[in-house]
Amino acid sequence: MKSGFVTIIGRPSSGKSTLLNALCGYKVSIVSPVPQTTRNRIRGIVTKDAGQLVFVDTPGFHSSQKRLNLHLKELVVSNLDDVDLLLYVVDVTRPPGAEEKQLLEIAAGNRKKTVAAINKIDLGTGSTERMRRFLETGLDGERIFEISATEKRGLDELVKALFAFAPEGEIMYPEEMYTDQAPEFRACEIIREKAINRMRQEVPHAIFALIEDMEVSGDGESLWIRGCLNVERESQKGIVVGKGGKMIREIRLAAEKELAEIFPYEIDLDLRVKVVRDWRKRESLLRRLIY
Repeated sequence: MKSGFVTIIGRPSSGKSTLLNALCGYKVSIVSPVPQTTRNRIRGIVTKDAGQLVFVDTPGFHSSQKRLNLHLKELVVSNLDDVDLLLYVVDVTRPPGAEEKQLLEIAAGNRKKTVAAINKIDLGTGSTERMRRFLETGLDGERIFEISATEKRGLDELVKALFAFAPEGEIMYPEEMYTDQAPEFRACEIIREKAINRMRQEVPHAIFALIEDMEVSGDGESLWIRGCLNVERESQKGIVVGKGGKMIREIRLAAEKELAEIFPYEIDLDLRVKVVRDWRKRESLLRRLIY
């Protein structure tokens, strides 16, 4: 039996979260066109006859001196020495830049446990050959795969290779599990996804969500959730609430619908919006939110 942890790294919007969901067969990580949607380590579990792989999605690797981005970058590079495998995802539609070169250096430094996936080959833009040549400056060619996470092309070969390189060991989670996320965290992420996918410009990056309370009804049929979307300024609060409360109602209904697909209850979501001024500059809050 093979068993191991696979940390997924890549630039923002390279398709890491979409790939994780495709590999697991379930929605484990929220997905958005907004760069740097992922702010935490997200675990997805894949169990096959060959064994079990626990994938850990990480925030997009982005060079910036802003405090939030520094925390996200630290989350990517910390503890890489302790992981069993690295899955390095690159977007074929974007030419390699400075961040990609930094990531390739990280991957090359862990050459014996790195597998690379050239993603978005279905879009027909960019050059897979150019990207392959770039990756081969630091990685072995037989460890580079071409995939489409959205169309699930090339994933069987990728998973087969990861199992081949994984260490021997017993499975760590029950076979039926596809994630080990706490219910509060899953609810929090879904609410945040529904909000940021409806926002524009800087507002999505200014939002963080918290679950303040969760309670199953006495008859065991419904789940009451009190959640809060937090923004940095009063003007952003007005945008999230919307005229006559239209936007926050739309976010709430979309979140309730998806939460009902995950949890075996009717969902009653009490969703509010608060202002936490300049939260992205608060070190203690960032350390509580990003882990």
